[in-house]
Amino acid sequence: MNENIVDIDESNAAALLIEESHRRPVLVDFWADWCGPCKSLMPVLEKLANEYQGAFLLAKVNADEQGMIAQQFGVRSLPTVVVMQGGQPVDGFVGAQPEAQLRELLEKYLPKPWDALLEQGRELMAAGDFGAALGLLRPAWEDSNHRHDITLAYAHALIESNRLDDADQVLSTVLMADQDADWEQLVAQLKVKREAGKSPEIEALEQQLEADPGNHDVRAQLAVVCTNAGYYREALEHLITVLRQDVNHADGATKKALLDTIATLGKGDPLAAEYQRKLYSLLY
Repeated sequence: MNENIVDIDESNAAALLIEESHRRPVLVDFWADWCGPCKSLMPVLEKLANEYQGAFLLAKVNADEQGMIAQQFGVRSLPTVVVMQGGQPVDGFVGAQPEAQLRELLEKYLPKPWDALLEQGRELMAAGDFGAALGLLRPAWEDSNHRHDITLAYAHALIESNRLDDADQVLSTVLMADQDADWEQLVAQLKVKREAGKSPEIEALEQQLEADPGNHDVRAQLAVVCTNAGYYREALEHLITVLRQDVNHADGATKKALLDTIATLGKGDPLAAEYQRKLYSLLY
């Protein structure tokens, strides 16, 4: 027995069936020793409780010994399984069910993996670490099939990281019917960021490069400044442009700058993957 599988009696029923269901779903399994289907169902429920590691509580009620509790739940046949959430029974079934059907039932009430990523991402953003937040919000956005609240959080982190083109692309995926006040606020923030423009240092280097497009040293210097300012796509494009002309530019420092910038973006970032491919094709 473990903390995710409990036996219920009148002394703990209120705490574990009602109060606990406000914290996580509780699967209440009504069973009896004489019930054959109960004995085939219970091991499957226990296996799932162990596998999900506390995402839900399996509460086992011996209906013969705890007749009052079974009566309160209106149990008329065994096995009966009831899903408790928020202090209320919200779902359930009678009779033994295959494992696939049990998983399907659980999935409706268990938190999704991207919910945890969203929460952690928001905590990182609150702490000002938008780069780390992106590493969590990107997979959450993709895996949740672009769920609205995750889309907005991801776009916010992109804007704060100066990934303005990427933020624009993410915000453009929001359907017109879902373009609420929060979406409009992010669109406005994106516009302000664009209008704020680049630093005088970046503008000065861009002017130098415009006057002398073949100056690899200036282009590489501009890339470093762009990276520091969070303009990653522009930085990577400048670096790969130099490497296409001189793969060992600055005794390999430019190649290292490209790799460092890719590493800064983090594993799984589409922009990082794009320039990893470009570098690979250049080298091999």
